[in-house]
Amino acid sequence: MCDARLFQPQIATLSGRYPIMTAPMGQADTMAALATGILDIAPKRFAVAGLSMGGILAMELIRQAPERVLGAALMDTNPRAETAEVKARRQPQIDAAQEGRLRQVMRDEMKPNYLTDGPNRGSILDLCMAMAMDLGPQVFVNQSKALRDRPDQCDTLRQFDRPALVLCGRDDALCPPHRHELMHDLLPQSHLEILDGAGHLPTLETPDQTTAALRRWLESL
Repeated sequence: MCDARLFQPQIATLSGRYPIMTAPMGQADTMAALATGILDIAPKRFAVAGLSMGGILAMELIRQAPERVLGAALMDTNPRAETAEVKARRQPQIDAAQEGRLRQVMRDEMKPNYLTDGPNRGSILDLCMAMAMDLGPQVFVNQSKALRDRPDQCDTLRQFDRPALVLCGRDDALCPPHRHELMHDLLPQSHLEILDGAGHLPTLETPDQTTAALRRWLESL
């Protein structure tokens, strides 16, 4: 439930050197369809960076069109299919969003898991709520279904032999570091960075360190 504001610090720093394209992720309710929509508008060859659901979608882009992807930055994400426990929580959240209670779901069930303690926690949480409410309940429903039904992408990563950055916040409660160690082990050409002082959203929590890592990855392509 984020838009391009999730990457605002990185866009501001890197856009003078690299052409940057962002894509919405709420027009379909499967990862396959979302990826196809992006491939339809993306350049012939490109590098992809994604965080959380964006990282999961990046893996689907690689699965569908590995010859087009020059490199991948996978941040605070998970290559595994969703567990039964998490799946069981999806439908009540979908129902609540459809009944007009999206703000409540975001406040009580989503935002508490996003960030570690830090000086900008309050303002970042406010931004997260603003992005979610701007996107609205239908995007929440579509994204929830796409996440719920996603495939395991471990084989996709094993076969991706291009430069990859695997990055996460050390305090990420949603996609903990051990998931990123797994991705690092699977990817033939990967670099792992675990950032102190960040939870699930290091692009906003530790923007300078995240931007520096992305810059190093881009320079390696």
